[in-house]
Amino acid sequence: MTSEPKPRRSVLLAGAGSLAALAAAGCDADGGSDGGAAPTPTATGPTASAPAGEALATTADIPVGGGRIFPDRKVVVTQPTAGEFKAFSAICTHQRCTVSKVANGTIDCPCHGSKFAVADGAVEAGPATRALPAARITVVGDRITLG
Repeated sequence: MTSEPKPRRSVLLAGAGSLAALAAAGCDADGGSDGGAAPTPTATGPTASAPAGEALATTADIPVGGGRIFPDRKVVVTQPTAGEFKAFSAICTHQRCTVSKVANGTIDCPCHGSKFAVADGAVEAGPATRALPAARITVVGDRITLG
């Protein structure tokens, strides 16, 4: 049995699928990544990928005026003032890189320098123009959980 040649249309569609996969992986048209930075873009969403109710941290793990990033769960938890806990998507609204640090009252993205306020996720410095979306957390006693 001989195989028939694939129509050109199939080959082109396969190539388009590969380009889409590269784009989803964070590569731009010239084959580079998002500014050459080490962090890779990840999926979007204001909620984390872990099941609701799964413990993230204790309240003692989140510094006052700062926060902690949970990159595997795509969430950042902050404590703007003592006893007040907030959570946001850890995915920058500019080009979808994962934020890398919380310092000096901001959540910082390493790719292009965007900074977001720990109190409400608002843009403090661009190029991002949209705030980090809020994520749901629950604080019971000293335990912080998703959902």
